[in-house]
Amino acid sequence: MSKTERTAQVPPSVTEVDSAALAQRIQKAHIPKGAHLPNPRHTAITGMPIWLYIILAAVVLTAALTGNLPGGMLGGFAVSMMLGGLLIWLGNLFPVIRDFGLPTVLCTFVPAVLIFYGVMPESMTVVVTDFVTTHGFLDFFVAAVIAGSILGAPRALLIKAGPRFAIPLLSCILLAFTLTGVLGAITGYGFWTSVLTIAAPVMAGGLGLGAVPMGEMYGAHTGLDSSAFMGDLMSAVVAANIFCILFAGILNGLGKRKQLFVGFSGNGELMRVKGKRQDLVTPPKRTVASFLTLGKGLALTAVLYVLGVLLGSFFPVLHPYAWMIIAAALLKIFGLLPKDLEEATTDWGEMITAVLVPALLVGVSISFIDINEVLASLGDPMFLVLVVFTVIVSGASGGFIGWLLKFNFVEAAITPGLVMADTGGSGDVSVLSAAERMHLMPFAALSTRIGGAFVLFLTTMLVPFMPV
Repeated sequence: MSKTERTAQVPPSVTEVDSAALAQRIQKAHIPKGAHLPNPRHTAITGMPIWLYIILAAVVLTAALTGNLPGGMLGGFAVSMMLGGLLIWLGNLFPVIRDFGLPTVLCTFVPAVLIFYGVMPESMTVVVTDFVTTHGFLDFFVAAVIAGSILGAPRALLIKAGPRFAIPLLSCILLAFTLTGVLGAITGYGFWTSVLTIAAPVMAGGLGLGAVPMGEMYGAHTGLDSSAFMGDLMSAVVAANIFCILFAGILNGLGKRKQLFVGFSGNGELMRVKGKRQDLVTPPKRTVASFLTLGKGLALTAVLYVLGVLLGSFFPVLHPYAWMIIAAALLKIFGLLPKDLEEATTDWGEMITAVLVPALLVGVSISFIDINEVLASLGDPMFLVLVVFTVIVSGASGGFIGWLLKFNFVEAAITPGLVMADTGGSGDVSVLSAAERMHLMPFAALSTRIGGAFVLFLTTMLVPFMPV
């Protein structure tokens, strides 16, 4: 055998994941056939012919207007899927700005605007809100994505990415607190006021670990009722979530158009590391799965979620999502599950992502977003500047420090960067959807929960410095 032939048989190694050939493979691997993706001729809404969609949507609207819209899961699915499919279709009509998150922005905010102007029938609002909160649609969606993403990820990627992930996560939190406080002091807003009423709630990873407990802590410290602080805290979180979604879409669009520097965008891949190609590239998404396969995936996902809740009840230091992530990661890292069960759970997560992203975004908009709070936050220009600055610092520091640790800049800027500054679980979905990186949900959920717990702990240490 000649030297040339022996060389040709050596498996290729990758020094930088952003090489042109590998980037193309990665991009193709992360393009599923989903109801929320653009149809080349725009002739289908929610995967259906337009004429059929119009008939089905008319049935749902008629039921709502006549007071006959059923509650529960079926009514919730009907409203959220019909409205979400329409908004995604409208957003995808615009070739350039759809790459910057327009379909996601429409799904996230148009329903809330319709409620604000009294256009949406009240029965729709009630049914969808109950569907998302009382009936657990948000948990149903996020659990499927977490389990499917972890069990479908290359084992080598989890091992290499996990330990490094804590450094950009903690760095973006500490830098956001410090630099936002400095800007507040320079502009006269106040260092501690900026830190505790803007940076802290924005970086807490959601309302549950952010605005609600912080309002109570600030009230106890100042002797005021917690409601005196909730307006500003909620406004900061909601406004920051808007900018996180917009910036995620912008980063996604930039990454598609030009590789600004080595390691700028991984086209969905989190890390730039040395290793074999098969260790670094997530396997292509399958588009066909049997009913039995999906059933097994649903069963394992449900049990993993129950396990997360169980562990969270005994060890409340971490959220059930975080325990679910740890459990799924351990199963994957140590190879404790049969290969077919891992694939079944991955298929279930891919099915949920491909079909229900628009429905989830609409449900979040109707259930959690109050346009009055968004408008109120726009009334104080300095408040808004500080919120935007916090989001930028979080994203930029996460991206830069992650890049130094061999993460790709765009992916690290999105998670842990931007997902730390959104509204938590629902915000993570919106941000990752705008960035077309829903498969990063495990890292996003880990950022939100563990990072959020760290922010709340840090805030408790800083409350004594709050001006009375």
